[in-house]
Amino acid sequence: MTLGNMFKASVCADTERVVPISQMRKLRPQRFLVFLRYQCYYEYPLLTYLEYPILVAQDLILLLCVFHFKGDVKQAAPYIVLCVSAWFILTLQKWIIDLAMNLCTFISAASKFAQLQYLWKSRDSGAVSAATWSLASYTCAARIMTTLMTTSDLTILIRFVIMLALNTWVAATILHYQTDVKSE
Repeated sequence: MTLGNMFKASVCADTERVVPISQMRKLRPQRFLVFLRYQCYYEYPLLTYLEYPILVAQDLILLLCVFHFKGDVKQAAPYIVLCVSAWFILTLQKWIIDLAMNLCTFISAASKFAQLQYLWKSRDSGAVSAATWSLASYTCAARIMTTLMTTSDLTILIRFVIMLALNTWVAATILHYQTDVKSE
């Protein structure tokens, strides 16, 4: 089985176990793009945002692969046009980039609350990894420190403090339900 066939099998597998394409393509690449553009707009040091171009490219390539193996690459065009357009539109006015950055924080927080809500309803943490969420928490804590040492941008600090709290909350919830399962 080739790598392409394995990817296609995982994308086209049982829909209960695979994240639906409509959910995957929603806002993740755009959030990275906004964060990257925000950092470039304010001319922050390259090392403070070096991974974001890679994350944007990775998500766009993944999106193209999903559309390719679903047999409809042409459907990816609107998403690519949206990303390219957003790159230029975001910096037309300062308030646009600032608003977009704050909306990204809100959207990221909402997705974490949705994850928490799912965990509370299902009381099953088998589909998520406490290690992954713990690493996300660690990353946010490291980002808080690097932001304080480099730019002290309040918008970015608020974003990472919120994400640190929510990532830690999700990790703790996962661990709580894992211990509930083990004790039963």
